Amino acid sequence: MPEHEKIDYVEFPARDIEAAKAFFSSAFGWTFTDYGPGYTAFSNQGIDGGFFKSGLTASTVGGSALIIFYSNDLEQTQARIERSGGSIVKPVFEFPGGRRFHFGDPNGNEYAVWSDVKA
Repeated sequence: MPEHEKIDYVEFPARDIEAAKAFFSSAFGWTFTDYGPGYTAFSNQGIDGGFFKSGLTASTVGGSALIIFYSNDLEQTQARIERSGGSIVKPVFEFPGGRRFHFGDPNGNEYAVWSDVKA
């Protein structure tokens, strides 16, 4: 059950919804429920959400919020993202509390992955 006044759902733009589904299925094991040709939803990934048909992209350069994944093995996650067709936007860097990198999905949306596990 959703919690009162808590973030419940997130939606991302996608020029190519099938490419988004293929990437996130391959890189993270996500499954999807389609709601017509212009929308697909995912669940049980830390937060539920979906992709909507759009020519826009979400990136920090454009002022978008940054969605950040957690990983127990940063290098393994990065390799899987790259094998699945993602691109590295910012290579691994350290920050107080851990390390992270930023990646782009096939639609050009930017995300990050962080870990508190040392290399």
